[in-house]
Amino acid sequence: MKVTPPVPVSVDKMSIDVSEIEGLLSPPPMNLPPWQDASFLLGDGRTMFIRSMTEQDVPMLLEFMKKVMEVNKDFYDIVGVRVYGEILAVVRKRLKDPFTLLGLIDGEFVGFANGRIMTKDRAVSLHTMAFSRRGKVGWAMYYAKTYYAMEIVKVKEWWSTFESYNGWRMAGLAMAQPTKPWPEYQHELGGAKIYYVTEDSWNDSLKEWLPNYIGNQMDFNPTDEIRKANEVMRMPEKLEL
Repeated sequence: MKVTPPVPVSVDKMSIDVSEIEGLLSPPPMNLPPWQDASFLLGDGRTMFIRSMTEQDVPMLLEFMKKVMEVNKDFYDIVGVRVYGEILAVVRKRLKDPFTLLGLIDGEFVGFANGRIMTKDRAVSLHTMAFSRRGKVGWAMYYAKTYYAMEIVKVKEWWSTFESYNGWRMAGLAMAQPTKPWPEYQHELGGAKIYYVTEDSWNDSLKEWLPNYIGNQMDFNPTDEIRKANEVMRMPEKLEL
Protein backbone atom coordinates (compact mmCIF):
# COMPACT_ATOMS: atom_id res chain seq x y z
CA MET A 1 0.00 0.00 0.00
CA LYS A 2 1.46 3.32 -1.05
CA VAL A 3 1.06 6.34 1.22
CA THR A 4 2.62 9.72 0.61
CA PRO A 5 5.30 10.48 3.23
CA PRO A 6 4.27 13.30 5.56
CA VAL A 7 7.76 14.90 5.36
CA PRO A 8 10.38 15.34 2.62
CA VAL A 9 12.73 12.32 2.31
CA SER A 10 16.26 12.07 0.91
CA VAL A 11 15.74 8.58 -0.58
CA ASP A 12 12.45 7.58 -2.16
CA LYS A 13 13.49 4.07 -3.23
CA MET A 14 15.33 1.49 -1.13
CA SER A 15 17.02 -1.82 -1.97
CA ILE A 16 16.63 -4.48 0.72
CA ASP A 17 18.85 -7.52 1.13
CA VAL A 18 16.49 -10.51 1.34
CA SER A 19 18.73 -12.09 3.99
CA GLU A 20 17.60 -9.25 6.27
CA ILE A 21 13.96 -10.13 5.55
CA GLU A 22 14.58 -13.80 6.26
CA GLY A 23 15.66 -12.90 9.77
CA LEU A 24 12.16 -11.52 10.34
CA LEU A 25 10.28 -14.38 8.68
CA SER A 26 12.15 -17.24 10.35
CA PRO A 27 13.08 -16.28 13.92
CA PRO A 28 15.99 -18.05 15.63
CA PRO A 29 15.10 -21.57 16.81
CA MET A 30 15.04 -22.56 20.45
CA ASN A 31 17.87 -24.72 21.74
CA LEU A 32 15.87 -27.95 21.89
CA PRO A 33 17.27 -31.28 23.06
CA PRO A 34 17.49 -33.91 20.30
CA TRP A 35 15.30 -36.99 20.16
CA GLN A 36 17.36 -40.01 21.09
CA ASP A 37 16.82 -43.02 18.81
CA ALA A 38 14.48 -45.53 20.40
CA SER A 39 12.90 -48.89 19.73
CA PHE A 40 9.51 -50.15 20.78
CA LEU A 41 8.23 -53.72 20.86
CA LEU A 42 4.75 -53.55 19.37
CA GLY A 43 1.78 -55.61 20.44
CA ASP A 44 2.16 -57.99 17.49
CA GLY A 45 5.78 -58.80 18.29
CA ARG A 46 7.44 -56.55 15.71
CA THR A 47 10.03 -54.00 16.81
CA MET A 48 9.65 -50.43 15.56
CA PHE A 49 12.66 -48.12 15.39
CA ILE A 50 11.78 -44.47 16.08
CA ARG A 51 14.16 -41.74 14.91
CA SER A 52 14.09 -38.09 13.93
CA MET A 53 13.46 -37.06 10.33
CA THR A 54 16.50 -35.78 8.44
CA GLU A 55 16.63 -33.50 5.41
CA GLN A 56 17.71 -36.50 3.35
CA ASP A 57 14.36 -38.14 4.14
CA VAL A 58 12.31 -35.23 2.86
CA PRO A 59 12.11 -35.92 -0.91
CA MET A 60 11.05 -39.53 -0.32
CA LEU A 61 8.46 -38.52 2.26
CA LEU A 62 6.98 -35.80 0.05
CA GLU A 63 6.53 -38.24 -2.83
CA PHE A 64 4.86 -40.70 -0.50
CA MET A 65 2.50 -38.07 0.91
CA LYS A 66 1.32 -37.27 -2.62
CA LYS A 67 -0.16 -40.78 -2.67
CA VAL A 68 -1.76 -40.30 0.74
CA MET A 69 -3.45 -37.09 -0.47
CA GLU A 70 -5.39 -39.14 -3.02
CA VAL A 71 -6.97 -41.47 -0.45
CA ASN A 72 -10.54 -40.29 -0.06
CA LYS A 73 -11.41 -42.00 3.23
CA ASP A 74 -10.83 -41.55 6.95
CA PHE A 75 -9.61 -37.98 6.30
CA TYR A 76 -6.32 -39.20 4.83
CA ASP A 77 -6.60 -36.68 1.99
CA ILE A 78 -6.67 -33.58 4.19
CA VAL A 79 -4.14 -35.01 6.64
CA GLY A 80 -1.86 -35.93 3.74
CA VAL A 81 -2.04 -32.40 2.35
CA ARG A 82 -1.28 -30.85 5.71
CA VAL A 83 1.56 -33.24 6.51
CA TYR A 84 3.09 -32.55 3.08
CA GLY A 85 3.08 -28.85 3.94
CA GLU A 86 4.51 -29.45 7.41
CA ILE A 87 7.37 -31.56 6.08
CA LEU A 88 8.16 -28.95 3.45
CA ALA A 89 7.91 -26.18 6.06
CA VAL A 90 10.71 -27.81 8.04
CA VAL A 91 13.26 -27.45 5.24
CA ARG A 92 11.85 -24.08 4.13
CA LYS A 93 12.08 -22.87 7.75
CA ARG A 94 8.46 -21.86 7.91
CA LEU A 95 7.49 -23.88 10.99
CA LYS A 96 8.61 -22.75 14.42
CA ASP A 97 10.66 -25.30 16.36
CA PRO A 98 9.29 -28.47 14.76
CA PHE A 99 10.06 -32.04 15.70
CA THR A 100 9.29 -34.95 13.39
CA LEU A 101 9.59 -38.63 14.25
CA LEU A 102 9.62 -41.56 11.83
CA GLY A 103 8.76 -45.15 12.70
CA LEU A 104 10.55 -47.91 10.78
CA ILE A 105 10.24 -51.69 10.88
CA ASP A 106 13.13 -53.45 9.17
CA GLY A 107 13.70 -50.26 7.19
CA GLU A 108 10.10 -49.86 6.03
CA PHE A 109 8.41 -46.56 6.84
CA VAL A 110 5.32 -47.39 8.91
CA GLY A 111 4.72 -44.42 11.21
CA PHE A 112 4.89 -40.61 11.28
CA ALA A 113 4.41 -38.16 14.13
CA ASN A 114 5.17 -34.46 14.35
CA GLY A 115 4.61 -31.38 16.44
CA ARG A 116 6.26 -28.14 17.40
CA ILE A 117 7.30 -26.24 20.49
CA MET A 118 5.16 -23.11 20.77
CA THR A 119 6.75 -21.68 23.94
CA LYS A 120 9.03 -23.06 26.62
CA ASP A 121 5.92 -24.18 28.49
CA ARG A 122 3.69 -25.43 25.65
CA ALA A 123 4.04 -27.86 22.76
CA VAL A 124 1.56 -28.47 19.96
CA SER A 125 0.78 -31.85 18.41
CA LEU A 126 0.33 -31.67 14.65
CA HIS A 127 -0.22 -35.08 13.01
CA THR A 128 0.20 -38.79 13.62
CA MET A 129 -0.07 -41.33 10.81
CA ALA A 130 0.29 -45.12 10.70
CA PHE A 131 0.87 -47.13 7.54
CA SER A 132 0.52 -50.52 9.15
CA ARG A 133 -2.73 -51.65 10.71
CA ARG A 134 -1.05 -54.10 13.07
CA GLY A 135 0.59 -53.63 16.43
CA LYS A 136 -0.79 -50.19 17.37
CA VAL A 137 1.82 -48.29 15.33
CA GLY A 138 -0.12 -45.03 15.54
CA TRP A 139 -0.51 -45.33 19.29
CA ALA A 140 3.24 -45.79 19.73
CA MET A 141 4.07 -42.83 17.46
CA TYR A 142 1.67 -40.49 19.30
CA TYR A 143 3.08 -41.61 22.64
CA ALA A 144 6.65 -41.06 21.41
CA LYS A 145 6.07 -37.44 20.43
CA THR A 146 4.13 -36.74 23.63
CA TYR A 147 7.03 -38.29 25.55
CA TYR A 148 9.46 -36.02 23.73
CA ALA A 149 7.48 -32.88 24.57
CA MET A 150 6.65 -33.74 28.18
CA GLU A 151 9.64 -35.76 29.28
CA ILE A 152 12.59 -34.51 27.21
CA VAL A 153 11.73 -30.87 26.43
CA LYS A 154 9.73 -30.74 29.68
CA VAL A 155 6.94 -28.43 28.62
CA LYS A 156 4.09 -27.95 31.04
CA GLU A 157 1.25 -28.53 28.57
CA TRP A 158 0.68 -30.53 25.37
CA TRP A 159 -2.06 -29.46 22.96
CA SER A 160 -3.64 -31.80 20.42
CA THR A 161 -6.63 -31.91 18.15
CA PHE A 162 -7.99 -34.78 16.08
CA GLU A 163 -9.11 -34.69 12.46
CA SER A 164 -10.14 -38.33 12.24
CA TYR A 165 -12.31 -40.56 14.39
CA ASN A 166 -9.48 -43.08 14.71
CA GLY A 167 -7.12 -40.39 15.98
CA TRP A 168 -9.62 -39.21 18.56
CA ARG A 169 -10.23 -42.78 19.74
CA MET A 170 -6.50 -43.48 19.95
CA ALA A 171 -5.45 -40.52 22.06
CA GLY A 172 -8.32 -38.21 22.94
CA LEU A 173 -10.50 -40.96 24.38
CA ALA A 174 -7.92 -43.57 25.38
CA MET A 175 -5.87 -40.99 27.30
CA ALA A 176 -9.01 -39.29 28.68
CA GLN A 177 -7.74 -35.90 27.56
CA PRO A 178 -9.91 -32.95 28.65
CA THR A 179 -10.63 -30.02 26.33
CA LYS A 180 -10.09 -26.30 26.60
CA PRO A 181 -13.19 -24.04 26.51
CA TRP A 182 -14.18 -23.54 22.88
CA PRO A 183 -14.23 -21.20 20.95
CA GLU A 184 -12.19 -19.15 23.42
CA TYR A 185 -9.30 -21.58 22.84
CA GLN A 186 -8.72 -23.07 19.40
CA HIS A 187 -6.10 -25.39 17.99
CA GLU A 188 -4.08 -24.01 15.08
CA LEU A 189 -5.22 -26.91 12.87
CA GLY A 190 -8.46 -25.44 11.58
CA GLY A 191 -9.60 -23.86 14.83
CA ALA A 192 -10.81 -27.17 16.27
CA LYS A 193 -11.12 -28.01 19.96
CA ILE A 194 -7.94 -28.33 21.98
CA TYR A 195 -7.35 -31.56 23.87
CA TYR A 196 -4.54 -31.29 26.37
CA VAL A 197 -2.14 -33.07 28.69
CA THR A 198 -0.64 -31.25 31.66
CA GLU A 199 2.57 -31.85 33.52
CA ASP A 200 0.54 -33.26 36.43
CA SER A 201 -1.63 -35.59 34.34
CA TRP A 202 1.46 -36.85 32.51
CA ASN A 203 3.37 -37.61 35.70
CA ASP A 204 0.35 -39.01 37.52
CA SER A 205 -0.74 -41.55 34.90
CA LEU A 206 -0.22 -40.84 31.20
CA LYS A 207 3.52 -41.43 31.22
CA GLU A 208 2.68 -45.09 31.78
CA TRP A 209 -0.38 -45.12 29.50
CA LEU A 210 1.11 -46.90 26.48
CA PRO A 211 3.52 -49.15 28.42
CA ASN A 212 0.58 -50.36 30.50
CA TYR A 213 -1.64 -50.76 27.43
CA ILE A 214 0.82 -52.73 25.30
CA GLY A 215 3.07 -54.04 28.05
CA ASN A 216 6.39 -52.59 26.88
CA GLN A 217 8.50 -49.50 27.49
CA MET A 218 10.36 -47.52 24.84
CA ASP A 219 13.99 -48.57 24.75
CA PHE A 220 16.38 -45.68 24.23
CA ASN A 221 19.30 -48.04 23.68
CA PRO A 222 18.37 -49.88 20.48
CA THR A 223 20.59 -52.82 19.68
CA ASP A 224 23.12 -52.69 16.86
CA GLU A 225 20.97 -55.28 15.08
CA ILE A 226 17.93 -53.00 15.16
CA ARG A 227 19.95 -50.01 14.01
CA LYS A 228 21.46 -51.94 11.13
CA ALA A 229 18.05 -53.24 10.03
CA ASN A 230 16.83 -49.64 9.77
CA GLU A 231 19.88 -47.91 8.28
CA VAL A 232 18.13 -47.41 4.95
CA MET A 233 14.51 -46.25 4.86
CA ARG A 234 12.17 -47.47 2.15
CA MET A 235 8.56 -46.60 1.44
CA PRO A 236 5.81 -49.23 1.64
CA GLU A 237 5.05 -50.88 -1.71
CA LYS A 238 1.35 -50.22 -1.18
CA LEU A 239 -0.68 -48.04 1.15
CA GLU A 240 -2.08 -50.05 4.06
CA LEU A 241 -4.73 -47.59 5.23
